[in-house]
Amino acid sequence: MENEIRHPIPPFNMETALQKVQAAEDAWNSKDPQKVSLAYTIDTEWRNRTEFINGREEVKEFLTRKWEKELDYKLKKELWGFKENRMAVRFEYEWHDAAGQWYRSYGNELWEFDEKGYMQKRYASINDLPIAEADRKL
Repeated sequence: MENEIRHPIPPFNMETALQKVQAAEDAWNSKDPQKVSLAYTIDTEWRNRTEFINGREEVKEFLTRKWEKELDYKLKKELWGFKENRMAVRFEYEWHDAAGQWYRSYGNELWEFDEKGYMQKRYASINDLPIAEADRKL
């Protein structure tokens, strides 16, 4: 697995950076922690809000908890910038909790990839806005 190339690989150009962002959006919208975790290095390093996550196994555990709480999750990502093996991405997603309260979560991510195209670092800052179900956009 780790010897496989995960295309596209750095250094990125506009086309390949957009492909990488779309692949991430598609994977996260699958809400499959196993599938999503395979895009990251075995020793990936994350900061997600105030939580620090180290390694692919912790990523799977984190995503399992996330999607048990964030129901009917739908995500949209947008490339903000890129250089060599790094990207800046903005995103928003909508979800509701078990009580039925809807939220739109906004954030920014900084990504760093290894030479085989796996994400080795992900730093995310996220804010949640309570919304009415009628105000959903995604």
